Amino acid sequence: MEPYAYPPAEDPLFGTVTVELDHEAGTLVVDGEGVPRVEVRRAGGATAESHVPIGTRDPERLAMEVGGAEVSLRPAKGFLTRGSYRVDVGEHRFVPVSLEGSRLSRGGVALGVFVSTGDGRVTAEWQDGRPEAYDAAVGYALAAAFGTGAEPMWKLTLDAVLELWP
Repeated sequence: MEPYAYPPAEDPLFGTVTVELDHEAGTLVVDGEGVPRVEVRRAGGATAESHVPIGTRDPERLAMEVGGAEVSLRPAKGFLTRGSYRVDVGEHRFVPVSLEGSRLSRGGVALGVFVSTGDGRVTAEWQDGRPEAYDAAVGYALAAAFGTGAEPMWKLTLDAVLELWP
């Protein structure tokens, strides 16, 4: 299967940002005129989970480079709370904050909220945290690789209980 290049995002601060995702091969590339190139790769042999765009949330099966330098990518398992769907990259944290959106922060300072509607489009709404090009590249990559948003805790808990019900 060929990688799919989604329609580019026109970021108000960083210009055109492109996303190429190949779910089957487990590769994601984010690039743009105002952001460093990001590559996320799923390890060969890792079974692709259909509900995660990159195919897994297992940190042992993922690698990430930003601007050519390897960075630590640590997605949490994701289960009963929105916070359990967080993804950490260095001092960046990406965590769902609503049904549709996930917030990117650096060192605890909120930078912006990303929305990925599942059709490959990613949008960013920047806050007053003064994002840098590196922040934008990481945010777009995490939104495309893991999706954005999550159900509220009560809904996730109810779904988990109903899954166990005979």
